[in-house]
Amino acid sequence: MLLQQLNVIQLWSCMHVVNFVSKFDYHHARTVHRMYLVGLTGGIASGKSTVSSILRELGCPIIDADVVARQVVEPHSRAYVQIVRHFGPDILEESGAIDRKKLGQLIFAHDDKRRLLNSITHPEIHRAMLKQILLYFLKGYRYVVLDVPLLFETRRLTRFLNHTVVVYCDPATQLSRLMQRDGLTQEEAEQRVATQMPLKEKRGLASHVVDNSGGREDTHRQVLRLHTALEDSMEFLLVRAVAMAAAAGLGGILLYTIKLLVS
Repeated sequence: MLLQQLNVIQLWSCMHVVNFVSKFDYHHARTVHRMYLVGLTGGIASGKSTVSSILRELGCPIIDADVVARQVVEPHSRAYVQIVRHFGPDILEESGAIDRKKLGQLIFAHDDKRRLLNSITHPEIHRAMLKQILLYFLKGYRYVVLDVPLLFETRRLTRFLNHTVVVYCDPATQLSRLMQRDGLTQEEAEQRVATQMPLKEKRGLASHVVDNSGGREDTHRQVLRLHTALEDSMEFLLVRAVAMAAAAGLGGILLYTIKLLVS
């Protein structure tokens, strides 16, 4: 009988957690704002992906907003339905998936359409990222790196971050890399860069800067110093203390419930 009662309590607890995670969205972010979160951003072709890959190699948990952005617009998802409704079926591939290139050309040429797309996708992206943050926290990581291209443009996540890192490179290098990477003309590259906040401005907002204007070796050294500083930080201890206190409180409630059931 006691075993059955314990199983009921365990099942209820699991259902409660699953229900919490399934409803976890941007508005619930305040419950984890004390987590040791690090925001990583930069500009188009500034080398953010290089820094992100180095951090991943060093064992840092990375949540890539670009990857999440592709996941939340998969066919039949909530964001997918809204995008097709507003932008029409012409942006779809034959398979039914969204043609990112077509959609990109459309929004880069029209500010209002870009804002509309952001209003559809950003809440979904943030919701999915917050679920991953919770998962990493439960796994015991000291901090999580959020790789977010438009971190300072949207400012929706900055209030929850303990540190922000900007990957910077000089404007000439940025244009040259973008033209070479995407096969763009200088005019097209300048148009893409102009849609984002200038790197110089982002640099002034960040708590850490990685200058990626030079070679990979220099960038690697800077990232290694950054990683060491983040690993040595004791900011995660507060989060763990709060979590342990909460867990102890829940354990006490469960024990008290069990005593009532068996008495």
